[in-house]
Amino acid sequence: MRVSSTRITHNILFGISLLLAVAAKAAPQAASGPARTTVDPARAFQLGEAALRENKLDEAEREFRQVLEADPDSGAAYANLGVVYMRRKQWDKALTTLQKAERRLPQVAGIRLNIGLAYYRQNEFGKAIPPFESVVRDQPDASQPRYLLGLCYFFSERWAESTAMLEPLWAQESGNLPYLYVLSNAAHRAGKKELDDRAAAQLLKVGNNSAEYHLFVGKYHLNREEYELALQEFQAAAKADSRLAFVHFNLGMTYLKMQDYEHAREEFLKDAEVEPDLALNYDQLGDLYRLMQEDEKAEASYRQALSRDPRLANSHLGLAKLYQQQKKLTAALAEATTAAKIDPDRSDVHYVRGQILLHLGRKEEAKKELEITARINGQQRTAGNKELEKENGSQKAPEPELLGDPTQ
Repeated sequence: MRVSSTRITHNILFGISLLLAVAAKAAPQAASGPARTTVDPARAFQLGEAALRENKLDEAEREFRQVLEADPDSGAAYANLGVVYMRRKQWDKALTTLQKAERRLPQVAGIRLNIGLAYYRQNEFGKAIPPFESVVRDQPDASQPRYLLGLCYFFSERWAESTAMLEPLWAQESGNLPYLYVLSNAAHRAGKKELDDRAAAQLLKVGNNSAEYHLFVGKYHLNREEYELALQEFQAAAKADSRLAFVHFNLGMTYLKMQDYEHAREEFLKDAEVEPDLALNYDQLGDLYRLMQEDEKAEASYRQALSRDPRLANSHLGLAKLYQQQKKLTAALAEATTAAKIDPDRSDVHYVRGQILLHLGRKEEAKKELEITARINGQQRTAGNKELEKENGSQKAPEPELLGDPTQ
């Protein structure tokens, strides 16, 4: 069983259906002027819709492209073509197409919702926030965009905003373990003790001592750096259901924080058996092997992670650190640059890139990177301060259990 928000998943499917309904009403008519094609665009649009409902994506793409050949300004066709690319997880093509739809149909909130989703599914939460915010402004009572925006604030460590966005959903979502976990954590970090206590009590009530309950309580303690308590909860979850998704991943994270590398490795490998496509298992194994100075295994693990998720900034950064240590500075710079493009708000990426540039003698570029690092960290530091680099033990634990695929 994958632990994820069922409510969110159902709502997103409804949101896509709503978009299709709006698009159908906006079905294009034949372009004015001399006919450029014998295709009936209204008929092609209807056929594309039918194919999309049946998940016949190649057929749907062909029909919507025929609509666009006849009417290049059909926002509805672009919107539905964007959905085709989302279902294929072709995120760049989806974004390009959806942005064309938005320019033509700026009033359709569902298009902006899907733009946010395309960023969300790539873990680009900062970029997902503006389109989700615009939908919430237009539809303040809609639970789906509010929930997603609250999650994006949470992943961006904007605790007060996450709390404010999620608390109004209590009536609908207080039976949902992931919701209660996120709300309790956000409220705790925002200094809202009453809400934190209320969400934690509800988590206990709803969880009913289940494996999923122990997973989320363990994650609650892990994020508070209460490692012994986290370990007890994750072990209880594993005892109740040894095949529960992410329980071994979180056990591995806990052991890694406790610098118990052998047990951490065992747990990440166990989770890889349960979740073979979860890139984070190999990403964390890469960090683990790098800390153990087993460079070949670290590099292989990072490569396995990137083969599953090429946009995993931490794996690119891990490779940059490996190559820097090995004096392969050109390769190190390439990986650090890729990491910076993927996650420009991560300070340790800029710090490592700055250090590599210094070793290459590119002092002005290095200075700019270290200035970015200082700005992100919110304080003035000198380039020689070695405490600037965040090592594995000080990073916030990843949250894969909250990132089920909402578009399926």
